[in-house]
Amino acid sequence: MRIALIADTHGALDARIADAVRGADLLVHAGDVGVGVEAELAPLAKDVVIVQGNNDPADSGWPESVRLDLPGGELAVMHGHQWPAKTRHGKLRDAFPAAAAIVCGHSHRRVLDDTTDPWVLNPGAAGRTRAYGGPGYIELTANSGRWSTRLFEYAPLSKRRR
Repeated sequence: MRIALIADTHGALDARIADAVRGADLLVHAGDVGVGVEAELAPLAKDVVIVQGNNDPADSGWPESVRLDLPGGELAVMHGHQWPAKTRHGKLRDAFPAAAAIVCGHSHRRVLDDTTDPWVLNPGAAGRTRAYGGPGYIELTANSGRWSTRLFEYAPLSKRRR
């Protein structure tokens, strides 16, 4: 199963990421979506799951967190703004101990913390706002026997191309 993990678009999904994730079985957005992005996501994947970030409107209708049963385990998704950076991964692991992996956003920094279970995956910013090093996403392949991840990063666009 091909799963695209994105976060922190803040109203601007990078077109290169939209093209790359098109056709995914599942697209997961870990919060701070912004105006208009939800409509852009719908045609990109068979299913789309969004959680609410600290910059999303309270009436968005998106849950604070979700747990998804996937082949080979559970994927938990939460924006992660509830805890300071120093303790965030530990707090996420405490909150979702049965998950195989946890997707979070908020820091805008890509992280593949897969040395401890459950994994903590932060795809970084998929838009223009604080996309340290450029926008990116993580592709998770979930099979019943094994999960794997691939990190994708793109060069920042010049100010004229935004």
